[in-house]
Amino acid sequence: MFIDSHCHLDRLAATTHGGDLAAALDAARGRDVRQFLAIAVTLEDVPGLATLSREHGDVVISAGVHPLHRVLEEPSVAAIRECAERFGAVAIGETGLDYHYLEKAPDCVSREVQHERFRRHLIAARELELPVIIHTREAREDTLALIREHTDPAVGGVLHCFTEDLDMAREAVRHGFYISLSGIVTFRNAASVRELARRLPLDRLLIETDSPYLAPVPHRGRPNEPAWVVEVAECIAAERGISVAEVAMQTTANFYHLFREAAPEAPEGVREALTSAGLV
Repeated sequence: MFIDSHCHLDRLAATTHGGDLAAALDAARGRDVRQFLAIAVTLEDVPGLATLSREHGDVVISAGVHPLHRVLEEPSVAAIRECAERFGAVAIGETGLDYHYLEKAPDCVSREVQHERFRRHLIAARELELPVIIHTREAREDTLALIREHTDPAVGGVLHCFTEDLDMAREAVRHGFYISLSGIVTFRNAASVRELARRLPLDRLLIETDSPYLAPVPHRGRPNEPAWVVEVAECIAAERGISVAEVAMQTTANFYHLFREAAPEAPEGVREALTSAGLV
């Protein structure tokens, strides 16, 4: 049983399986991917994601604004909360900080705007007692400082598609966070990410595709899809010297520990299997 803990299903439909999202999800189900967390990039995305969730019982959704997405008006804490509550989001995000493009793209969302946007999402998540999905790139100290200030370790969240260093990951784990690895872990030049796969506690790891981006080996150069979260699990298993089944079972348990609102939507048999294994 695998879970794709971070995929952009509304962007996937136009890029794979001839634009047939149902076919892409069926392909994933055929590889035992049993649940999908569809991630919002803007609050305007959320109603469409909610429709997808109603059409596909194994899809749950988030609500938030990506740190690099330009908006006409920054959403308030109240607006983020209202959107999440209205459409049944199980998490807030993706949000966070990305300083990679600040010096390279004149129209990049400024450091100050990103900081305030992130803070508002963290406050909304804390008030709703929902986990937060964080995108962080080249913003280590500011990301950790805001996590320490505004998150409840009992609720926590996830640093998704994580590519920063082991020390940052461990600090986030100490504050109740999980670390999610994507197809990047399979890339030839990603030795540091494979080190994370080996050294972080398995009970703090999630797996994701971030589809349609970052397709894993051997699919690089093609639009990514949820079925290929299995390749992420296989790589982690190989790095740790354990079975793929163990990675699948533990990351599934981790998902439901973190995204508690998704647990009632767990496919039939999943919760029972995790409970019998002592994982939830």
